[in-house]
Formats: sequence, C-alpha cells, structure tokens
Amino acid sequence: MSTSTITEMSAGTPAEKLTARLDRLPMTRHLWKKALLISLGGFFDTYALALIGALAPGLFRAKILTATTVSFFGMTGLASFIAALFAGLFVGTIAFSYVADRFGRRSIFAFSLLWYGVASFIMALQDTANGLNLWRFISAIGLGVELVTIDAYLSELVPKSARGKVFAFLLGISAASGPVIYFLSWQLVPIAPFGIQGWRWVVWFGSVSAILVWWIRLGLPESPRWLAQQGRVDEAERIMAAIEARVEAESGRPLPPPGPPQAQEMRKGSLAEIFNAQYRTRTIMLMLFNFFQTVGFYGFFGWVPTLLIAKGIHITQSLEYTFIIQFAAMAFPFLNMLFADRIERKWQVCLSCLSISVFGLLFANQTAPAALIVLGGVLAMATSWLAYSLHNYQSELYPTRIRARAVGFVYSWSRLSGVLTGFFVAFFLRHFGVPGVFAFVTACMAVVIVSVAGLGPRTNNLELEAIAH
Repeated sequence: MSTSTITEMSAGTPAEKLTARLDRLPMTRHLWKKALLISLGGFFDTYALALIGALAPGLFRAKILTATTVSFFGMTGLASFIAALFAGLFVGTIAFSYVADRFGRRSIFAFSLLWYGVASFIMALQDTANGLNLWRFISAIGLGVELVTIDAYLSELVPKSARGKVFAFLLGISAASGPVIYFLSWQLVPIAPFGIQGWRWVVWFGSVSAILVWWIRLGLPESPRWLAQQGRVDEAERIMAAIEARVEAESGRPLPPPGPPQAQEMRKGSLAEIFNAQYRTRTIMLMLFNFFQTVGFYGFFGWVPTLLIAKGIHITQSLEYTFIIQFAAMAFPFLNMLFADRIERKWQVCLSCLSISVFGLLFANQTAPAALIVLGGVLAMATSWLAYSLHNYQSELYPTRIRARAVGFVYSWSRLSGVLTGFFVAFFLRHFGVPGVFAFVTACMAVVIVSVAGLGPRTNNLELEAIAH
C-alpha cells in the first residue's frame, strides 16, 4: 500500500488502521509460508497426544505400564500416562499462557517448543512409571504454552477471509504426525534397535524434530497486531510494511484499500475481563465445550490401538490398522480447507460432535477388520474436524490484549478433563467394553452440541475486533 493511501485513512488510531490493513490482504505465498512455520508447532502437540496410543503396546510389553488399573486412580496404568500429559498441559495453559500476552507471541512459542523437545528426550530414558509420568508432565507444560500461543498468533496474522482455511491447514499439519508416529511405532515398537526398546526411539524422533523446528522458526517476526496493541506502533508498522510489500509483489497487483478500522481499546488486559458482562456467556460456553469435547477427541484418538486390542486384534495389527486410520485424520483438514470459511464455525463444531457420536457407536459394534478400518477412518476425520473447529473458534472470541490468556484459561478445561478422561475410559473399557466407552463419549458430545448451539456467537468472515465487541 502506498504512503498516500495510508495518509487518506484519517479515521481510527494507528493500531486500528494497521489491523484494517492486515485484514484486506490476499493470502499469497508469503503469508502461507509464515502460516506453515507457525503451524509446525502444532505437529508436536498432536505427536505428543498420539504417543498415548502409539506407545501403549510397547509400554505394556516393557512392563512399565498396564492397560487397566486395579484402583480408579492407579498410577501404574496407561491412564496415569494420559493424566500426566494433561496435567502438564493444564499447568502450561492455565499458569503460563499469560506470558504470551505480556512478552509477545514469537519469543514464547520458540522457548516453549525447545522446553518440550529437551524434556521429551529425557522422558524416553525412564524405566519406571513414576519417572515416565514425571517427565511426561514436565514436557507437557511447554507444549501447553506452545499451542495456546500458536492459536493466538495464527488468528492475528491472517486476514479475516482466510482464518478458517488457515486453521484447517494448521490441523492438517498437526494431523500429519498421526501417520508418522504410528508408522514409526508399527515398525519400531515390536523390536529393539541396537538393544534399545522401540518405544524410546519413537519419542526421541519427536524430541529431536522439535528442536530442529525451533531453530527453523527463529526468523519469524512478532505479531503486528500484538505490537500495535502494546503501543509499539513503529515496530508493528515496519513488520506490516514488509508483509504488504511482499504480498503486493507476489500478487502482481496493487493491494485493495483497507476497510473501515474497528475500534480497539488500547489498554492492558486482565484475565478477570473474560467474566465481565461482555464475555461471560462465551467464556462459560467455551468452558463447557472444552471440558466435554476432550472425551470425544481423546477417548478415540488416544486409545485406538488399545480399543482394537480389546476387540481381539493382535498388537502389531492394531498399530498397522491405526497407521491406516490416521491417514484419514491427516487428509480431512486439507479437504476442510475447501469449506472452512463457508460454513459457520459454531455449526461445524456441532456437526463434528454429532459425527463422533454416530460413527463411534457404529465402530464400537464392529469386529470385522475392514469395517473397523473404514469406520475408524471416518471417526478419525470427525475428531480432526472437531479439533480444527475448536482451535479456530476459541481463538476468535476475545480481544488481542487478552487473547492468549483467555484461550489458555478456557482451553485449560480440556486439559483438566483430559486428566480424568483416561481414568474414565479405562473404567468403562474394563466394565462395559468398547460399546460402554462410546456410550460415554456420546453423552459428552451431547453436552458440547447443546452449549455451543445455544450460547456460541457467529464468527465467520468477521474482523477479530468486531467479534470481540
């Protein structure tokens, strides 16, 4: 955009003008490259979550963990491994997400990914359930901060017309870790390369890759929206001008004029704001949404091999089948890019939860391998759809000054629920089998649908500042 065009925009503060300029940008290669670099962090979030199911057979074989527990909160079963992950994610999101609002998006997600990579490497050296769970907990703290910061940064970087498409892309990159980790597990968990148990190699692959991605992303700039909100307008202007120059050069035509600036409150935010009259309803909705969606997503995603083993499938076959199923989870977000900004976000949440309920109950009552793979693939697509809808929707509902801490707070309810979900799934699996697990999942999905349909605002193709107001 030319200097004269900027000068003509007399209405609005410098920060308001800057965000209006950002929202009118076309999505060229430059913005997609930045979206890719940010999204790479999501790969490791899903990788860490997929470790639940992928490592389970190897941890059982190594006699470090068991599939079920003697007592409900037993610390030697797979449920304790899941609980350690979600306890760390809870601490990361509830206790540390505010630092991204205070110190910026770029520095925080760089540091948090490095934290995760180092702690995960140490986790793979453990030989006891307590040691494994402790380092799982520590690594998850860094991951909890990472994912909240990614959601905040990505929603602030891209124009309003492409937020759905870019978040679908994020989930596609994240879901790509599924086939990767299950292929590695399928090949490595049953053996011990160089005398080292295969599950350890799977963890090390993720930790070393995280450190590599941390290094690759060091060149990313700070969020211009966050800089402007902090009053650092000159820095924001330099970054914004560089983005505009690249986008205009790549598009081959002058940039369209900015729309009218949306009003912004230029002040420091506080977490207490999310419970004021303006945001209270959406905060309660997102708390319910996050607490109960965890059961639908992780009740299937994290337990696929274990659920297949419970149906009589051999350990190696269960990992092979899950590897095939994960391709569906990876492919769906990229297909979702075709309609991500066409269907209202809140209804995508409801439709994904309904799909999990229906196909989950069908999956629970199948025994034929072909039917399990087909229904498992459809169910994986539904959980992938839910994950996309969740991350996109909640990142749109709060102003920039409190976005990271607000998302961290409401998302922490999914982490708190995740601590309990593994124990509940283990309980229902032990006493009621796979059908009992999915009956429990269906009940939780019903709560999500009712809360989002009844309380959730619309967000599609609206400026973040307009949604906040």
